[in-house]
Amino acid sequence: MIGSALFALGSAPGFGSWAGAGAVNASYFVGAWFFTGAALIQLVLSGAMTTSVSYGSGVMVRAEWLAASTQFFGTLLFNVSTGAALAAHSIKGQTHLVWTPDAAGSVAFLISGYFVLVTYRHVNGVRWAPRDGDWWSGQINFLGCVAFGVSAVASYITSAGVTVDAVLANTGTFVGAVCFFLASAVVLPKAAR
Repeated sequence: MIGSALFALGSAPGFGSWAGAGAVNASYFVGAWFFTGAALIQLVLSGAMTTSVSYGSGVMVRAEWLAASTQFFGTLLFNVSTGAALAAHSIKGQTHLVWTPDAAGSVAFLISGYFVLVTYRHVNGVRWAPRDGDWWSGQINFLGCVAFGVSAVASYITSAGVTVDAVLANTGTFVGAVCFFLASAVVLPKAAR
């Protein structure tokens, strides 16, 4: 939730104009490390990588582990991207060190979000369960993954050094961060019990 809050702060309307690009980049950089810490905890808690099955090779990679490991990998890419944003001052540096890992991290988040939905359906046997906090968390999380993906596409830097759509990139980051915050908040009372 802390990482999400820092990403929401960095992309909040007017924050960049008021605080400056350095504060925005610092907010993203620190937030990315909180994302990575949370993702590592989720990966450790997700359990064994594989499980025995009665078909095929007899072993299957678990969707819970796939979701957690893919998310963790995506957060590491965000660490690279946000760290590079603090120092990259050339168009080439911004494209290769900031945008590329950001886009790859967003793809990893989309894949992870899909695995979360698959896992929920597999464990609970249903696709629609609006009375269940875990179901809401998965749906909101996936929406956040889509928003981060939109942000990554919109933040592509052209050869002229111009962001394709800075407003959409910022909005996608803000919406995604709020979604990730809410997805965590929905399951927080359950975790506290």
